[in-house]
Amino acid sequence: MQKGAIRVQTENIFPIIKKFLYSDHEIFIRELVSNAVDATQKLKTLASAGEFNGELGDLSIEVSVDKEKKTITIADHGIGMTGEEVDKYINQVAFSGAEEFLKKYKGQENGTNIIGHFGLGFYSSFMVSSKVEIFSRSWKPDAEAVRWECDGSPEYTIETTEKAERGTSIVMHINEESEEFLEDGRIRNILEKFCKFLPIPIKFEGNQINNTSPAWTKKPSDLTNEDYQNFYKELYPFAEAPLFWIHLNVDYPFNLTGILYFPKITKSYELQKDKINLYSNQVYVTDEVKDIVPEFLMLLHGVIDSPDIPLNVSRSYLQGDPNVKKINGYITRKVADKLDEIFRNDRKSFEEKWDSIGLFVKYGMMTDDKFLEKANKFIVLEDVDGGQFYTLQEYRDAASALQTNKDNKLVILYATNPVQQDSYIQAAKAKGYKVIKMETLVDAAFINNMEMKWENTAFTRVDADIADNLIDKNENDTTVLSKEQEGTLKDLFTSQVTQPNIKVELKGLTADAQPVIVTRPEFMRRMKDMAAMGGGAMNWYANMPDEINMTVNANHPVYTQILKEGNQELQQKQIRNLADLALLSQNLLTGADLTAFVNRSVELMGAQKQ
Repeated sequence: MQKGAIRVQTENIFPIIKKFLYSDHEIFIRELVSNAVDATQKLKTLASAGEFNGELGDLSIEVSVDKEKKTITIADHGIGMTGEEVDKYINQVAFSGAEEFLKKYKGQENGTNIIGHFGLGFYSSFMVSSKVEIFSRSWKPDAEAVRWECDGSPEYTIETTEKAERGTSIVMHINEESEEFLEDGRIRNILEKFCKFLPIPIKFEGNQINNTSPAWTKKPSDLTNEDYQNFYKELYPFAEAPLFWIHLNVDYPFNLTGILYFPKITKSYELQKDKINLYSNQVYVTDEVKDIVPEFLMLLHGVIDSPDIPLNVSRSYLQGDPNVKKINGYITRKVADKLDEIFRNDRKSFEEKWDSIGLFVKYGMMTDDKFLEKANKFIVLEDVDGGQFYTLQEYRDAASALQTNKDNKLVILYATNPVQQDSYIQAAKAKGYKVIKMETLVDAAFINNMEMKWENTAFTRVDADIADNLIDKNENDTTVLSKEQEGTLKDLFTSQVTQPNIKVELKGLTADAQPVIVTRPEFMRRMKDMAAMGGGAMNWYANMPDEINMTVNANHPVYTQILKEGNQELQQKQIRNLADLALLSQNLLTGADLTAFVNRSVELMGAQKQ
């Protein structure tokens, strides 16, 4: 039996780094600038600990492109390296300078702001380079400057050199496949994407491209509303001003800072995800935050920064970790608390923002029971006429007397299209019912969810039945017609309305109610709507014809006139027109039936003139 240790060697590390470690080659800028920031932070830590007593001087990091020499140089004025340190941290990949430094200076100022936890970031330079050179001079007194060179093979050279200033310069000789990175605009865009908020000044073409003290790194007490709004403009220069924001700041049981903004949402096509950027110690990581941010808050904008979010070695995606779930729960709680605070302290402002806020609240109540528990106190239902808002309890108090059905359930009446459903709304309001608007993208699903989660509550669309039947109380009604007249009227309708999906019934409604009212049962309509959205195996359901109830108001005076008519053919045309008018009001009269209705109407008008 033979035992041994598997060693990581440059022969197999380089191909992995070049081809597999980083899927996006532009990452090399982030990694090398991050390393330069680390080196600068380390020097500041040594100075604060009293180990470095020299002048810090200009600590900015310079990025430069030489198109003629086909090189990109990233130069810092940080801690630098001796020849021995270059050999340890560059040649011996298994060691991470950052990790060793963290252990030594744990708890000291700037000591934890070390980005390069992995030790492999430097090698990303070989994705775009045919050769890489390092020129470095350590902060240590009397240290000699060194030059290191490697062409991506296991062979390297290291020698002493001349370098007047402390710090490290990485010179990348760009290969033919990567010459796009020699364009100034390309480099500037990458720097603005990944390095926009790094804590050390980054200069390119003589200009500083980053904000070293972004708003989320400051205490909320040190920021004004204007500061928050200006930072939002910095993140999204062309966006409309946000509704409000939440400043995240927690250091136990995980470290997390950030600012989340509620954007103004006015139209469904304006909904945009992936507007929250994830940072780690001010280094941009990704805008894929679906595991960190609850799904219902993915439409928020802003920044989250946490060194405790576990990333894979290339920092391109999240690793599974309990902290992610904890952060997710923390953000949910903070959002709920903020919404509750605004509702309690400035309800009018809350209601004015409801068109945008409501989408988040309803989605959250469907998907997160802890959020649901808090949101039950501040969700508002808007009256169909606008301007009047009810909390769930307020609606219950206002409507329960008239809108409690025989099963002791509160029936919440709603409209999805107040203009189209106006006649039904007016009929419901005439009976004293409270009708609310439910017309957003998520309302169909929200209604189904809340019927399961809200005790003794049912939703009914205002056009699901005639107003008398919207609240099922098992009440009987009578008509002014004799039994014989009722039979004649029923026969006239069934002879003219022959579609199998239309059920005709006679009711004794008030005389001022419509003569014919067409409704689609709540349950069947919902099933069809859900099938249309879900697709798949339920497609057949969505394509089925609408189930329609046609209620004939036998108390309307028009029927007394029609029944007196001696001309049976004229009676049939009048009845058919009344039925078609009701179908037309619900957009259920189309094609040949609509054409026949128009022609028949013209004919009846001519008969009346005679």
